[in-house]
Amino acid sequence: MKRLLPLLLFLVLLLVRRAPAATPANGEYVLLVGGPSLMVWEKYKQQPHDHWWANFIRAARIRTEQIRATDPNAKITWLVYGPGYKDRGVQEKMDLFGFIDSVRDKFNLKLVYVSKGDDVINYLNSGQPRDSLKVADFEYFGHSNAKCFMFDYSSNIESACKAWLHEDELRKINGRVFARGAFAKSWGCHTGESMSKKWMAATGVPMWGVIGKTQYMMDELPVIVGQNGVSPKWVTR
Repeated sequence: MKRLLPLLLFLVLLLVRRAPAATPANGEYVLLVGGPSLMVWEKYKQQPHDHWWANFIRAARIRTEQIRATDPNAKITWLVYGPGYKDRGVQEKMDLFGFIDSVRDKFNLKLVYVSKGDDVINYLNSGQPRDSLKVADFEYFGHSNAKCFMFDYSSNIESACKAWLHEDELRKINGRVFARGAFAKSWGCHTGESMSKKWMAATGVPMWGVIGKTQYMMDELPVIVGQNGVSPKWVTR
């Protein structure tokens, strides 16, 4: 028996070394929600954006319902671009924050209002005790182009924005805040054409994005649509 002990110890150590690292038992789902455009700019366009103020809020809610159905105890955080809904509320002549807060209460999620890209980066890096609660899922709902998330597209400036998260800023995100096997996806337009690659390089997490455009729907998550002969598709870099 004594002769077998060294062999048994060796086999145990070998198995420990070969065993895969455990997947975190829990992780945070972070849904970033951009703001809608204003009709003061959009009404002159042939194809105006955001006829409904809740385009992005609705999509994030649908995704939240999916997460809750899979894991009722999931830790979900919404990062919402607050100034966009304040400005759109003036146009709609109503307090939109009350509607957003009601989603928070219904789904028992954490709601944080942001006003610039650095707010998003700071939350990812230090919004939670990241040693114990990594980011397991990051998703974006809002306007975007190939190189940035545009939080206030056509709100302050026609067809442009003053608040964004640009691909060149992604290097400020600490990749260690993400759980092993974390999932990332942008539901906005054109992300897969450039920004997805920069996200992967900065964080080590692949990001799904679209080559082409997306269309936000009422009762389902955004779908991809063709434009100017471009065949849209989902890609991950």
